[in-house]
Amino acid sequence: MENMVIDDTFWAGRRVFLTGHTGFKGGWLALWLQRLGAEVHGFSLVPPTTPSFFETAQVAKTLASDTRGDIRDYPAFEGALKKANPEVIFHLAAQPLVRASYREPLETLATNVMGTAHLLQAARQVDGLRAIVVITTDKCYENREWVYPYRENDPLGGHDPYSASKACAEIVAASYRASFFGKESAAAVATARAGNVIGGGDWAEDRLVPDCIRAFSRGQSVELRYPEAVRPWQHVLEPLSGYLMLAEALCGESAPYYAEAWNFGPDASGDATVGEIAQRVAGFWGNGKVILPTSHNQPHEAGLLRLDITKARSHLHWNPRWSIDRALEETVSWYKAWHSGKDMYAYTLAQIDTFNGGF
Repeated sequence: MENMVIDDTFWAGRRVFLTGHTGFKGGWLALWLQRLGAEVHGFSLVPPTTPSFFETAQVAKTLASDTRGDIRDYPAFEGALKKANPEVIFHLAAQPLVRASYREPLETLATNVMGTAHLLQAARQVDGLRAIVVITTDKCYENREWVYPYRENDPLGGHDPYSASKACAEIVAASYRASFFGKESAAAVATARAGNVIGGGDWAEDRLVPDCIRAFSRGQSVELRYPEAVRPWQHVLEPLSGYLMLAEALCGESAPYYAEAWNFGPDASGDATVGEIAQRVAGFWGNGKVILPTSHNQPHEAGLLRLDITKARSHLHWNPRWSIDRALEETVSWYKAWHSGKDMYAYTLAQIDTFNGGF
């Protein structure tokens, strides 16, 4: 099968607007876009954690503009978007945590649903805009604990507020695509659904790998909540490569063909239980200990979730590059480099270059 190719000549000098650029995935994408030569404008809240990938990897120094704002504040967002006048938008700003959505359901819905509507509404006013990639999640599917992977045409749904909000964001994007884009606006809109991403610089609460790293670095053990839960694990650079390729396709002559929903997940070897991943992280760290849960009184989370990536393989020629062991090794190596005081801007760019085959 033909290997994926990211066209650096396409991105050179191209104006890109990135929401959520102070977050984990957004920060990695900002650095990769800068590496490709793009003019990157960011709009986001302050970094969500301390430490943060944004500060540790010195993302700010790569940006053409760096605006602090809330996607729920429509006038402020619209002003920043018009000023940047982008050709491509990547929308990653979100409340991204399942357990946090139980604590703050209204905030989650306002950010993830109305935030997406705000972005799409404001984008209608941008002349010259060609592509919008709205990032949602694999959890947008109505999870029936099926053994087969979910396809892009499977029903949307969500038990928890986070999953429901992302299913709603998919519906909002589809509505704007059908009603406005490709008609009054030449821009094409697609959504991207990724699996559980891992990578250096994620310090979010209630995520498996960050929880492991925090515990192991302190000489503590990590207690798992759902050790038997199966997820599609992948390094953060895997879905980001898909987002980049999708945006390129949306700017081409066949843009309407690509203005749909897309899954970006690992192949079958990337499906693993929470317990298996934790044990592998412990092994790469060198002195970590994993223990099983002592309490089963936990909020509901899906037990089995897999993605079918046939569409991305066949039509975008996108393929996963790193095995789950390689992804975990690169992730743990990033955290070890940070703990040893290395230049994480340079280290991160080196990982991007290694993944992308060099420049």
